[in-house]
Amino acid sequence: MAQTIALVDDDRNIITSVSIALEAEGFKVRTYNDGAEALQGLSAQPADLAVLDIKMPRMDGMELLQRLRKNSAIPVIFLTSKDDEIDELLGLRMGADDYIKKPFSQRLLVERIRALLRRGEAARDTASAAQSVVRGELVLDSARHACSWRGQIVDLTVTEFLILKALAMRPGHVKNRDQLIDAAYGEHIYVDDRTIDSHIKRLRKKFRDIDSDFGHIETLYGVGYRYREDP
Repeated sequence: MAQTIALVDDDRNIITSVSIALEAEGFKVRTYNDGAEALQGLSAQPADLAVLDIKMPRMDGMELLQRLRKNSAIPVIFLTSKDDEIDELLGLRMGADDYIKKPFSQRLLVERIRALLRRGEAARDTASAAQSVVRGELVLDSARHACSWRGQIVDLTVTEFLILKALAMRPGHVKNRDQLIDAAYGEHIYVDDRTIDSHIKRLRKKFRDIDSDFGHIETLYGVGYRYREDP
């Protein structure tokens, strides 16, 4: 069954050209011209992945992402202008999985979309053979893409889940940024180091919203990150 991509942008040229490229790759595409229209459409009919422009009328991509994240872990790729570094980092901290700068190669966008979708498929395919990861109060259930801390659900995006799982699988062992990029994005996708830092910050915030004393994701400056072993 063809997977559905939601494309949200107020630039008609991008909507048209990207839709043609995605449909040529076998995807179904639903298009929206602004965030408000997309929120209504995605609430009624969810998609497998969303590509969001940041700057749009009525409701921008940031607000749309924030509202989507209240009820959905749908993979999200942001389209950002060349000089929108602040927006890129803010978007990642809010829960976007990836971003691509305009002007962009349609082939690159297709590759990033396929990489994100493959991660979700791989996690589901291997879930039956994988045991849940339990580290003290932390439980990661790959089959259900579910995470809990001290019995409370922690809603994670696909990227956040994979980063946390990579750390928790080997507590006490340091993972550098390249290793976490490979775990979350795959070995053939280039992602800036700051992307991992932003995901880590968001992970910590989500856990500290539940437990203000949470400190199990440790930073080793200049080296990487590790999940702290319980005493």
